[in-house]
Formats: sequence, structure tokens, C-alpha cells
Amino acid sequence: MGQETLTPAPSSNPLPKADDLAQEMEDVDFEEEEEEEGNEEGWVLEPQEGVVGSMEGPDDSEVTFALHSASVFCVSLDPKTNTLAVTGGEDDKAFVWRLSDGELLFECAGHKDSVTCAGFSHDSTLVATGDMSGLLKVWQVDTKEEVWSFEAGDLEWMEWHPRAPVLLAGTADGNTWMWKVPNGDCKTFQGPNCPATCGRVLPDGKRAVVGYEDGTIRIWDLKQGSPIHVLKGTEGHQGPLTCVATNQDGSLILTGSVDCQAKLVSATTGKVVGVFRPETVASQPSLGEGEESESNSVESLGFCSVMPLAAVGYLDGTLAIYDLATQTLRHQCQHQSGIVQLLWEAGTAVVYTCSLDGIVRLWDARTGRLLTDYRGHTAEILDFALSKDASLVVTTSGDHKAKVFCVQRPDR
Repeated sequence: MGQETLTPAPSSNPLPKADDLAQEMEDVDFEEEEEEEGNEEGWVLEPQEGVVGSMEGPDDSEVTFALHSASVFCVSLDPKTNTLAVTGGEDDKAFVWRLSDGELLFECAGHKDSVTCAGFSHDSTLVATGDMSGLLKVWQVDTKEEVWSFEAGDLEWMEWHPRAPVLLAGTADGNTWMWKVPNGDCKTFQGPNCPATCGRVLPDGKRAVVGYEDGTIRIWDLKQGSPIHVLKGTEGHQGPLTCVATNQDGSLILTGSVDCQAKLVSATTGKVVGVFRPETVASQPSLGEGEESESNSVESLGFCSVMPLAAVGYLDGTLAIYDLATQTLRHQCQHQSGIVQLLWEAGTAVVYTCSLDGIVRLWDARTGRLLTDYRGHTAEILDFALSKDASLVVTTSGDHKAKVFCVQRPDR
């Protein structure tokens, strides 16, 4: 990404109202949909289970969204109904579409660079899209109208506030931005002079944790605009941060970095209360410290909501399940290729991973056992989302497709 920083220029020219081409959102039963032949533009209903859909191997997906013409970088589901997805891609496009049949609701038009961030507001009334150059746009879902846009610096991450129409984003100049949408009231939180690489609003909605390229971590007071805690030096990471997560009540934060460490931080005191490092795999030749951190990094992490467990996914394909109470490694689950992202299923000890081999896997964190996997992509998975009831997994891939998989588990 370029170093050039664009001067912020708020724009108040929403696009003219788009034609209302799509019908009202409705809950369509998968069972009915499977019977129909899909031939509308941009979506394909996949063959029944066991039928090989292409030469590359089986396709377990129910629906394929195929309107992107390049890699699809990001996906998010609307949190209120879990019936809509927004995807963004390398084709500078973002689309809002229906999960039940892949039907396009509207295109989020006007981006001039790869759309790397996209997400719905907490109440599903707004959807935001952000591209690498830092152009952010917000659309009202029911009217399909653009209601706000802003040009920040090169975009690193973007997230909606968990309870308010407030959007946060981190940029390559080290700033974290916060806007009220659509009125555009803006606040900036100035970090070090290096990219704010990842961020997360804490569940209380009053604080945010932001990780930076220089290895530092800041916990910000969103109202005051000041850092409550700064972790740097040995407290911080020895390399750029890649990911950050919080537990359900917001008391603990987990940070991951290219230094291969995951740090457990108390959100109250700002102190590191645990450090997780990858265990050396026996078959691996012994590497120097610098070598190992170059070839491996923490890519994704998260907390289990029902047991004191945390999962850490590494670029070398290791999924590590840690026991938070004893701070010990409980299970190590090996993938053939690098883990891109992991998500815990709400209310269970099941963790989902997606990886560079294009496969989604479900793991039982209590036993470390692989429960099942889902295939269908012909390139790496770049992002995925899970419906609240864990009945659907939605993936995006370098094969230019987004796919919807129906999760069926006999054990629940």
C-alpha cells in the first residue's frame, strides 16, 4: 500500500436513489430453495450433496454468489436477521445480497480501489464499505441509498460500534477515526506514527483496543479521546499486530502479532496476564528466532463463550487451543496450509477455521478433534462469517466467489 495520506474531505453528496429492483427482504426456507433451478444473474444453486459440481472436486455449498470479477476479500452478515451478506473485492466492488438464494439487493457503487472492509451496523439498518485508499461509504439498507462518505488515509480496518450508529476505522497514518453516521461528527485518536493495523470496540461500547505496526497496543477511552493504557516495549509485541479479540464481558483482550505471540491482557489494568507462544512441532527443523517469526505469524484468535478457552490460528497451519485458567496448551490441530481466520461458535466449544487450501473446518476444542469440513472453493478462502445460530457459514475466496454452506451437525 502507498504511503501517501489523503487529506480528509467529508462529502455530503449521497447518490440519487437507486431503483428499487429487489423485493422486500424475506425469510426463505432453504428446503424450498433447493428444489428450484437457479439461473438468475450472479448466483447458482449448487447440486445436491454427493453430486460433484465441478472438476476441482465436491462442492458442499448451497448457494454461490458470483458477481465479483476478482478476489473477494471480505464478508459480513447483517446481525439482526442474518438474511443478508455484504461482500467486497479486488474488483473495487461491494454487493449486498440475500443468503437464501444469492439474489443481489444492491451494489455499493463508487469505490475506486479494492474493497477490503464491509459490515452492517448493529441494528442492520446501515451497511458500510471501505476501500484500500481510505474511501468509506455508508448506505441505508432499506432505501439502498448512500447516506454518508468520507476519505480517510489508507485503510487498515473498519468496525461498527456494537450499540450505536457509530463507525470506527484505523488508517496507515496511525489514526483511529470515529464517526457518527450519517451526520458525520468525527473524532480521531492519534496513535504512533505507523499504521493502526487492527482494532476492536470493547463490549461496553466505551473503550476500544487498537494494535499498531510498531508492536504497541492502546486501549482508548472513546468519549475522552485519550488512551487509558499503552502497552509498549516488552509489554507490547516485537512485531506488527495482526489481530485482536475480546472475551464476552470485555474483561480480557487477546492480541496477535507477526512475532508469533498471542498476549492475554486485562482490559481493566492494561497489564499482560499471559503470553502464548507456538509449541515447536517435532518434525520441524530447528529455526533461528528471526527465521521462525518470518515464516510464521498469528493470523486470527478468539475466546470461547462457554469455557475458559482461547484459540490461536497461525500462518503455518497450526490451530492452538489454550486453557486460560492454567495458561497451558490444550490441543494443537494441524492444517495442511495457513489459517486465514477462525471463529468460535456462540454457546459451544466448537471453533471454525478457514485456510489457504480453500476448506472450512469445524473443530471440537474440548477434544481437539476435527468434526467436519466444507469444500467448494477452488482457491484460498480470504474471509468468512458465521450466522448467529451457526446454521450457515459464508465464505469469500480468491476464486472470485462467495459461498453459503449449510452446517449440519448430528451432535446438537
